[in-house]
Amino acid sequence: MKRIVVLISGNGSNLQALLDQAAAGRLGGNVVAVISNKADVYGLERAREAGVDTAVLPGKDYSERERFDADLMQLIDGYQPDLLVLAGFMRILTPGFVRHYAGRMLNIHPSLLPKYQGLNTHQRAIDAGDDEHGCSVHFVTEELDGGPVILQARVPVFAEDDASAVAERVQVQEHAIYPLAARWFCDGRLAMKGGKAWLDGEPLPPHGHAGD
Repeated sequence: MKRIVVLISGNGSNLQALLDQAAAGRLGGNVVAVISNKADVYGLERAREAGVDTAVLPGKDYSERERFDADLMQLIDGYQPDLLVLAGFMRILTPGFVRHYAGRMLNIHPSLLPKYQGLNTHQRAIDAGDDEHGCSVHFVTEELDGGPVILQARVPVFAEDDASAVAERVQVQEHAIYPLAARWFCDGRLAMKGGKAWLDGEPLPPHGHAGD
């Protein structure tokens, strides 16, 4: 069974989806630790309830990103993870950190990448008049929200929607596709090679697997 470490900064709803799939024997791996840069977040409680180790490394205690990331790497590597999963981890990672986990770090982003990298994605989709929106699981590279896409899920955007309505719809899809991508990795089906995501020995297209 593959060893998975999850990084969080908040509520941890995607973490819960991973924990649920692991408990059901459908993740192909075990979440061995959950690490947060904030001490008072509900995601840590989710981990404790699941019997998973937790650790907190407060970002506010560090003036330098490089020092924080160095200590975070040391903490993560103590758990000897096969896979590192970012689940709402709200820090921009240094290039050295990203390189250290290259090919074994996943993130989920609430947009159909490469659209709407960064924050406030749901409102930006509404403001642009988009009739669909969604989420993307991707490998993490040094380009923010720019790593090769593995899997996307799409949702409709209706005229009466506000950002919270769209966010709710997207989150349902996040909870479905993130554990699936992690399962592919744990099962040895998913890899990053030559700057591309590969599934079952074939390079995925730029928008990843359709998620059908």
